[in-house]
Amino acid sequence: MNINVLVVDDISQNLVAIDALLARPGLTVLQASSGTEALELLLTHEVALALIDVQMPGMDGFELAGLIRGSDRTRNVPLIFLTAASREPQTSFRGYEAGAVDFLYKPIDRHVLLSKVNVFVELHTQRQQLATQLEALQQALHMNDLFTAVLGHDLRNPLSAVVSGAVLLQRVSEDGSVQSVAQRIEAAATRMNRMVSQLLDVARIRADGLVLARSETDYGQLCHTIVDELVSANPERQVDIQVQGNVRGPADVDRLSQVISNLVGNALKHGAPDAPVRLDVDGTDPARIVVQVANRGAIPPDRMSHLFEPFRAGLNEARREGLGLGLYIVKRFIDAHGGEVSARSDAETGTVFELVLPR
Repeated sequence: MNINVLVVDDISQNLVAIDALLARPGLTVLQASSGTEALELLLTHEVALALIDVQMPGMDGFELAGLIRGSDRTRNVPLIFLTAASREPQTSFRGYEAGAVDFLYKPIDRHVLLSKVNVFVELHTQRQQLATQLEALQQALHMNDLFTAVLGHDLRNPLSAVVSGAVLLQRVSEDGSVQSVAQRIEAAATRMNRMVSQLLDVARIRADGLVLARSETDYGQLCHTIVDELVSANPERQVDIQVQGNVRGPADVDRLSQVISNLVGNALKHGAPDAPVRLDVDGTDPARIVVQVANRGAIPPDRMSHLFEPFRAGLNEARREGLGLGLYIVKRFIDAHGGEVSARSDAETGTVFELVLPR
């Protein structure tokens, strides 16, 4: 890995002397005798440091520094000014204002120069190593997301076959033990299918592939549809829905349905079984629609701070039935809508999840 240091000085003897002092294997000294020549070198080379003489004919060091700082390609290049002028505060102020990180006064102490150059060369080396590591990490994450997406897609077909087979067994067999086993198979395959769907959603989110298909949506009607599906699977539970105001607004119906289904499903699963779940849809505010899902029962305080983080075990440690991705996906879907999701919970009032979505 070769590293370049740019030296700009209109006196050729100074260029030769600095080159002799700094040059070593892995480090190349680029020499420029004018500001124009220095800019040409910066267009074609990446440099770890620029040593610039202040007093040059035509374009002086301060003007050159201003042009270097004005370019996106070179604005982060460290600049050290070399000057034979007296140590006047005005000169130093102008130099630092132009972007200098240091001043060296001629005659230059070789040990000081070597020490300062070595610091910036080492910093440049570390930045290059970090950039290489970051690129490798990004490639690994991309491959991981790609693997997850492909695996999830390929798992769906055999899972569908398992669910269909379990349903068929329940229809054709009157044997109680066969019926029981088939029901367990269907429930396990259905749960696994939900996990696969969550993994695919996370892969899309991480790859910035989450694109919303917004359309005018009736939030109240959507919530009624979701609740009907969930209650049919949990006939012993009750969900009370209250809708008020104008609850029509733009939304991705599929994503919002997934959000409501997740929150109400969690409330049914983790809430007190002897108390109904409450779902309120409030459209009285002309600028936003607020959806609240409430249930009796409290979330432990130590879990509230990481409630929306991915791969958490779930709200009930004793019932690890998922990957802990549901609430993470909820938050990302609501973020994509430009909305906010929050939760509050205590033993006295229970647990409330609130969605605020702009119209």
